[in-house]
Amino acid sequence: MRPRTGYRVFRATALTLVVLGLIAPLVWMVAASFKTNVDIYDPSKAVVFSPTGDNYETVLQQANYIKFIVNSLWVAFASTALSLVLGVPAAYSMARFGMRRSALVVLMARVIPGVSLLVPWYYVFSNLRMVGGFAVLILSHMFVALPLIVYIMMGYFEGLPQELEESGLVDGLTPIGAFRRITLPLSTPGIATAGILSFIFSWNNFMFALVLSGANTKTLPVAIFDFVGYASIDWGGLMAASTIVTVPIMLVALFAQKYVVSGLTAGATKG
Repeated sequence: MRPRTGYRVFRATALTLVVLGLIAPLVWMVAASFKTNVDIYDPSKAVVFSPTGDNYETVLQQANYIKFIVNSLWVAFASTALSLVLGVPAAYSMARFGMRRSALVVLMARVIPGVSLLVPWYYVFSNLRMVGGFAVLILSHMFVALPLIVYIMMGYFEGLPQELEESGLVDGLTPIGAFRRITLPLSTPGIATAGILSFIFSWNNFMFALVLSGANTKTLPVAIFDFVGYASIDWGGLMAASTIVTVPIMLVALFAQKYVVSGLTAGATKG
C-alpha cells in the first residue's frame, strides 16, 4: 500500500505543478489587465492592488477594438463554414472510395509550413488586387482549415459502418440521399470537432493576417500590436487586449471539449 500511496502523492503533486504552471501566466495576464502600467512594474502590487477598468475602456472605446472583434469573428466563421462545406464531402469521398493518394496530398498540404507560402500568396493576391480584403484572409485560413477538416473527417467516416448506407440504398435512397440523411447526421460529433478546431485556428492566427490584412480588415491578433510602440509598451492595454482574445476562445474550448474528445476518439477507431 505504501508504494501505491507514494505514487498517488507524486501524481497529485505533479498534476498540481503542471496546472499551476499553465494557469499562472493566464492569471497574471488577467490581473495585469486591471492594473495601471505603474502597478504592473511594481512587485509590491503583484497580488494586492487597486483594480481599474481604464485598460478595457481604452481597448473597447478609444482603440475601437469592437471593429477588430467583428473582423475576427467574420473571418473565422466564414473560413470555417466554407471549409466544412468543401471538406466534409471530400473526406467522405476519400474514405468511401479508398482515395489514399488524394489523402496523402491533403496531409502534405497540412504539413507544409504556412510561412513558406506567404511570399507567393502576397505576390499572387497583390496582382489580383485582393490584399487587404476579407476574401484573401478567408482563403488563406482555409488553406490550413480545409486539410485539417478532411483529415479528421476521413477517420470519422471510416469508423462509421457502411452497412447503414447500404440499408438506405435498399430502402430506395440515392447515394447522395444516404449521405445526407444517414451518414451526415451520424457524423455530427466529428463535424463539431473539426469546426471547433478550425475556428480556434482562425481566431488565433497572426501570421497570415499580419501580411495579408489591411487597415479595415485587421483582426484581433494583429491589432494587439498597436499597443507596442517604438519607445514604450502600454502593458495594461496590451494585457486587456490579450484577455479579450484569449478568454472567449478558452470558454469555447471549455464548453465544447466533450464534442472535441468524442469526435477525435470516434475518428481514431475503425470498425
